[in-house]
This record gives sequence, structure tokens and C-alpha cells, in this order.
Amino acid sequence: MAADEITLKVQRQDPTADRLPYWQSFTVKTRPGMTVLDALFEVLNHHDGTLSFRFCCRAGVCGSCAMVIGGKVRLACETQVAQFMGKGDLMLSPLPHQTVVKDLAVDYTHFFDRLKRVKPYMVGAEPYPEKEYMQTPKERQPINEPIDCILCGSCTSACTMAWTNSDYLGPAALLKSYRFLADTRDTIYDERLDLVESESGVWRCHTQFNCVEVCPKKLNPTEAIQKMKLKVFKRKLTGRRKAKK
Repeated sequence: MAADEITLKVQRQDPTADRLPYWQSFTVKTRPGMTVLDALFEVLNHHDGTLSFRFCCRAGVCGSCAMVIGGKVRLACETQVAQFMGKGDLMLSPLPHQTVVKDLAVDYTHFFDRLKRVKPYMVGAEPYPEKEYMQTPKERQPINEPIDCILCGSCTSACTMAWTNSDYLGPAALLKSYRFLADTRDTIYDERLDLVESESGVWRCHTQFNCVEVCPKKLNPTEAIQKMKLKVFKRKLTGRRKAKK
């Protein structure tokens, strides 16, 4: 193999035809700045047109291309091939503990079903303003980070609690819940706490920080979950519920 080539070892499976997954190797010529997603397109266009994987924006914004790259969950469009050169075959596999649609593409249905359970949208006060709900920079600060979640599913796929309990909301949904709990414009604070105050909610998190380690946006779902635990605990101690705005 030439010095400017790398071998991708891809986990493949078509559930309609294959009982078990298998590995297939493809050697591609690299170029400066090549990402893993670029390398997959080389395989698709020049080696095997049946290879399946997800992609969309190619800019680290949509989260579609999350997969296991070199043993760690990463975004294929942001991961440079150069860092793996000279280190043997580059192993690529689908997100763990997700139903495989085909090859590197997984089914996100269960992921988004869990997200829907936390009402991932703002419920503003009525009457609705003519233009927008206003916030000061100080009020905005708590949601500056969680608002950057791209729903790639990396954190939930890396969470061992999500592996063992399909009812667990998971770090992505809980981070989204915190994003609205901390938003001063939202009006259903106690309802949101009710949605996460259960064994399948905040109390299922065992603070392993797997979600933090794999987040491509460097967010901290574990910290957000602990903050919600504190909010739940304070409410139990005081017995106070916030009045709707």
C-alpha cells in the first residue's frame, strides 16, 4: 500500500439479507484535508456503489454522519483522515445500540421518540408578542451552550444507561429539556420537571460522562442533568411549584 493510501475497514450489514454484520476493506488514495466522509464517498463512487451512510450538511451542523470512527463516536465530516495515517486499518462502524438500516446508517426513530417526550419546543406566554420574546444577555447565558446541540445521537449511543434501559430519555433529550427549563421565556417549568422526574429521567443518569466525551460540540449533558436533579430536589424540599407566567 502506498504512503498516501489508507484502508477503511467498514462494518456492513443489510438486515434484509444478512443475519450478522461483517467487515469489508477498501483502500483509498488520500489527499490533504480529506475527511472520513470524503473517504466514504471515494468508496461509494469508485469501489462499491451499494455502501450506505448518512450525510447532509458536510459542515458539522446537522449531525447526520455520526458513527464510530477508530473506536470512538465522531462526525465523519469533521474527522480528518490524516490523524489515522500509518496506524493500520481505519475501523468504521454504525452508532452502537441503534437499529441498523444498512451498513453505517441507523434508525433514529427511537431516539426522536424519546426527544418528543420532553416537549422540545418553547411554550411562550400568551398573548404572543408581535415580534419576539425578549431576553437580556444575562437571561440568555444559561442556554448559550445547550442550544448548540445538533441532535446527532452520539451521546445517547455512548450512554450505557441508554443501552440497558430503552425507556431512559437519554442525555440528548435531557439536555434539550434543560435548555427549555433554563429559558426565561418558557412558561411550563413545573411540567417540564414532571416529565424528567422519574427513573427513566434524570435519576437514571449515573454520571459516567460518556456523553461529554463524545459530544462533537463539546457540550456537557451530564452537568445539565445534575442541575435538573438539583431543581427537582429543591422543589421536593420546599413543596413549591412555579406559577405559570
